[in-house]
Amino acid sequence: MTTRPPSRVAARGAVLCLVSASGFGLAPVFAKQAFATGAGVTTVLTARFAVAAAVFWAVVVCRRPRRPQHPQHPQHPCRPHGRMLSAGLALGAVGYAVQSAAYFGAVARIDASLAALLLYAYPAVVTLLALALRRESPDRYRLAALACSALGVLFVLGPGGAGPGADTAGVLLALGAAVTYALYLTAADRLVRSLDPPLLSALVCTGACAGLAALGTATGGLRLPSEAAWTWIGLLALCSTVVPVLCLFAGTRAVGAPTAAILSCTEVLVTVAAGALCYGDRLTAGRVSGAVVVLASVAIVERGRRRRERPRSEASPAPVPVDG
Repeated sequence: MTTRPPSRVAARGAVLCLVSASGFGLAPVFAKQAFATGAGVTTVLTARFAVAAAVFWAVVVCRRPRRPQHPQHPQHPCRPHGRMLSAGLALGAVGYAVQSAAYFGAVARIDASLAALLLYAYPAVVTLLALALRRESPDRYRLAALACSALGVLFVLGPGGAGPGADTAGVLLALGAAVTYALYLTAADRLVRSLDPPLLSALVCTGACAGLAALGTATGGLRLPSEAAWTWIGLLALCSTVVPVLCLFAGTRAVGAPTAAILSCTEVLVTVAAGALCYGDRLTAGRVSGAVVVLASVAIVERGRRRRERPRSEASPAPVPVDG
């Protein structure tokens, strides 16, 4: 049995991370196309997570999930207990469902590129939460990243960024999605470190499907998608959920979490480019400047993390996908 050279493994991992980012970046395009058929946000997202959950559960059944680490004895794996499984479902039903509804609600109202750029305020919110909860201490990297992120959002929302007549509700939904996603990531941190990635993905998608179905039923917004809508929902579920998630986890194993997180930032560039090509989204100076500065803030955060955790970088948990 031949062993692949490390450089080839790293190159393959980088390609998988870029494929993952491209899939997530195209999610707003598929969603907008589904909305154009008359399907509502809750209908599209409920169907999306139903399809994705079914595929993830099939993956879990076909392979033996890695056993989670024991909380008191990390070197001794244990079976996932009911509290872990319930927490995964709750994360999907409350955190991920709300974040997805807010993000795609924004996509339905404003340019996909604008929504994606505003969503990328989430690393700054995650850092603020970590500092507030005293999980991390302030240093020059975190403070520089916070400053860059705030400046990037100002560029995006400025006169040359958001563009004339930008829907206020859509902007607020996108910023709400960023805050909700940061809360979701903070709450999910321990589960990401403990549960097998496909199992956690299956639980989160199942919970999100249930939460969105309950919301759609309560508000009367849940409808059976049309045949045309199912085409785009299928692409959203497979090409922008299942495949990117699996590619991200595989790529992370090859290149490490810090590198994977930085490569995953190309997602927002894919969304901006796709929005410009498919819908004529304006590539204003404010948006371009905001994208550069926001992505720089993410790179600064990851560089600081790599310096702090250099001996453990390869053992770090995979970055959680940012797909709305």
